[in-house]
Amino acid sequence: MGTKSLTITEDAYERLKEHKREGESFTETILRLTGEDRDLMKGFGAMSDVEGFRDAVDDARGDLDGDLRERTQR
Repeated sequence: MGTKSLTITEDAYERLKEHKREGESFTETILRLTGEDRDLMKGFGAMSDVEGFRDAVDDARGDLDGDLRERTQR
């Protein structure tokens, strides 16, 4: 397999380094983070069967909605 050189900013390098696991090369890190099997939608609904989760979401939504209404009435 061939190689390519990339130029990235210091900020991008630091962010990538934060995701790098011990003993993992930067190539392995990039491949892990960008793998073909990454399905951004597969996590949606994962908590739907957890007892009390729906109530907790509804409560949080109610609190946020109430706070927003209060702020807009000022």
